[in-house]
Amino acid sequence: MPKSKRNRVVHMTQVAKKTREHKDKLFETIRDAVPDYQYVFIISVENMRNTHIQEVRQELSDSRIFLGKTTLMTRALGKTPEEAILDNIHRLAPHMNGAVGLLLTNREPGAVTEYLSSLNFADFARAGTVASRGFTIPAGHVMSTGGEVPAEHDVPMGHTIEPELRRLGMPTRMVRGKIMLGEEDGSGEGYVVCKEGEVLDSRQTRLLKLFSVCLSEFAVHVRAYWTAASGEVTVVEPEAGAEGDAEVMKE
Repeated sequence: MPKSKRNRVVHMTQVAKKTREHKDKLFETIRDAVPDYQYVFIISVENMRNTHIQEVRQELSDSRIFLGKTTLMTRALGKTPEEAILDNIHRLAPHMNGAVGLLLTNREPGAVTEYLSSLNFADFARAGTVASRGFTIPAGHVMSTGGEVPAEHDVPMGHTIEPELRRLGMPTRMVRGKIMLGEEDGSGEGYVVCKEGEVLDSRQTRLLKLFSVCLSEFAVHVRAYWTAASGEVTVVEPEAGAEGDAEVMKE
């Protein structure tokens, strides 16, 4: 009897982890690629999203971006003068911590930092994200944006969503085919979904998404970059994000 081709659930425990061979290949790929470029940037990524990083890759199609284990990328470049694959590149090592990656490019640093600083992709928050602001749904008829826009520019939340809202903790009810929170005249307390500075859980992030509230922003910052021609490492201040506010380090 032929095997069924229907979809099956694949448990993550059955998914093969990246092997030592894969890590060794990435290590060698980085070491082989670095000499082909004039600049090596250390970039930090906030609220990583694959769709957004793919857009960056397409825009910088003449460059290479590596996002992997920081220890592996650091070893690939070298942590000491003796280990450094190119002159002075080991001075990038102190900046290799957290959610960072390598950007290898021949584009001028000013153009790279200007492009990266212009990135501004709003997105839905994930569990574990710190809320950048509070969000409270006002009492009365529940609208699609939860009060984010004036009522005259909003529409009532679809009645089919009401069971899920209750499941997520909102004290809602149906009144003449519309979802109601508190009293019809808008009196009573609204529902606080989150407060500024609060670490969000999966229930809160689901509510935020239902009401189309984006509290995350994908961003890429330059921490430092190495220049092949001079062997210099330029440390870019996170607050400035511009080439003019930088400190040049050279042995």
